[in-house]
Amino acid sequence: MTNPSKRTWIILAVALCLILVGDLLACMTQTDWGKIKVRDVRFVGSNGVIRSALLYVPQGVTKKKPAPGIVAIHGYINSRETQDGFAIEFARRGYVVLALDETGHGYSDPPAFSGGFGGLDGIPYMRSLDIVDPDNIGLEGHSMGGWAIVTGAFFNQDGYKSMVLEGSSTGTYGAPDGSATFPRNLGLVYSEWDEFSALMWLTPVPKDVVKGDKLKTLFNTKDDVVVGQLYGSIADGTARKLYMPRNTHPWDHLSIEAIGDAVEWFQATLQGGNGLPPADQTWYWKEIGNLIALIGMILLLFPVGKLLLALNFFKGLAEAPAEAKPARGIGWWICAAILVILPIVTYFPFKELPITLGWDPASAAIAFFPEGITTQIMFWAVLNGLIALVLFVIWHFAFNRKTGANGSNYGLTWGTALDWGKIGKSFLLAVAIAFIAYLTLAFSDWLFKVDYRIWFFAVKPMSSLHFLIFLCYLIPFAFFYVVLATVLSGQLRPLIKNKELSLGIEMLINVALLVLGFIGLMLVEYIPLMAGGTLANPAEPLFTIVAIQFIPLMTIAALAFTYFFRNTGHIYTGAFLVAMLVVWIVVASQAIHFAF
Repeated sequence: MTNPSKRTWIILAVALCLILVGDLLACMTQTDWGKIKVRDVRFVGSNGVIRSALLYVPQGVTKKKPAPGIVAIHGYINSRETQDGFAIEFARRGYVVLALDETGHGYSDPPAFSGGFGGLDGIPYMRSLDIVDPDNIGLEGHSMGGWAIVTGAFFNQDGYKSMVLEGSSTGTYGAPDGSATFPRNLGLVYSEWDEFSALMWLTPVPKDVVKGDKLKTLFNTKDDVVVGQLYGSIADGTARKLYMPRNTHPWDHLSIEAIGDAVEWFQATLQGGNGLPPADQTWYWKEIGNLIALIGMILLLFPVGKLLLALNFFKGLAEAPAEAKPARGIGWWICAAILVILPIVTYFPFKELPITLGWDPASAAIAFFPEGITTQIMFWAVLNGLIALVLFVIWHFAFNRKTGANGSNYGLTWGTALDWGKIGKSFLLAVAIAFIAYLTLAFSDWLFKVDYRIWFFAVKPMSSLHFLIFLCYLIPFAFFYVVLATVLSGQLRPLIKNKELSLGIEMLINVALLVLGFIGLMLVEYIPLMAGGTLANPAEPLFTIVAIQFIPLMTIAALAFTYFFRNTGHIYTGAFLVAMLVVWIVVASQAIHFAF
């Protein structure tokens, strides 16, 4: 092993410090500096399904001094940690909080949607805890988590006292209908720019929910519902109140106003707690800590890769890139435009293909690919990879071969031949880098009970089931990223006056190439919504939100592609590493639709 540079060791130390500092900040925030205990719990739910949850227990709560309890449930394709802003603030006010993983989400057994969207077990489990006042329980759910708590409340009508629906509704996709008397004491937090208003409340424009018959029936009024006005009676259990913060559907998780509204409602409808004002919030420091740790993990990839390349086993991979022979002039800009635009124009139609082919996520026929959303994204990725490969081959033979370009110039071959031994070592190097990054996450989860995340983009530890699913999806996504890395490093490698740019500048250019299309998609979709209308594509609220996560995923991809191409001269280590990271992140965060 040759001696790595001092700079490599410094970057490694900085990355580890970021992870540690971020973990500490996140942990101290979620425990309110030791005043709240956060426990990872498992219990047997309906039909023998193992349920996963985080249990937040405030200081001083005991069997002799039971506290009010709140069951908090996340929405579709999220997990228990997504509710941490709500859970932290509820627990800071003296409530015991059970943040449940829905069935088929996080670490709860599949299939997704079973057990009333995972809502049937929350109330019975909470009432079984001797530290909880069984007659003083609240329910809070975001999006599909709202359907879960409505279903749970319907089958446990004497088991709870009040409810908060965040960006959710009654009577949707099998959740029970609401009325003037059910659910009991309902606070509805429905954001001004919520993408799902047509689905939830049958009003395409979110602001118009106040005019909809469905909401009027729930609030027992013939007039438009007035935001902030109390309807019915808390004492009688018929209370209703609408809150409308200026947020989008997923932004409820990062909204001081939305979280404060939920706190206010429970303080008005549950007995007990410490009366801490709704505006006194600290949860966002956990988000900041999680983000710091996430940045640290991404940064860690590069010095770890550099150090591993210095080992005797891997040092043969450390090569300078061959002479660049990319597209030039207007040709480069045309190729760049195609790379930016193609993934966006194909995004909605390609993800529909599994459904068109009749791939029901609940069917044993697709048990090999058991995550519905991941499968739809896989179709998009593989088809985009095939199109990009065809376009690359056409460009090479029609235009670039005459310049003398071959596979070596694209980072594909060693000379004119593939070296399968080095490709295999590139794969092992990627495995080693990803494994070391995973170890830091496992340590963070074990010691601090936190993961790496920002908003609803999460890097979570995988369960054994997640790992098996990871292996199923790895090859299709690896194909996509091998092709994408080839396009970036071969066809679109930026040069100025035939000279190589600095690593940092090339990283920035590649990030722009991979994320600008998705940023443009967000602008096209959200500007009409925030101007008082609907999404540009109102039929696709879910996949519009899913597309937001492509921005951090593609940023990580561009950074890793560029760095490892510059340090190995070939695309394989970066492509394999990105495929592993992306599949890990996506699989661990998505719903599992097939029960093995």
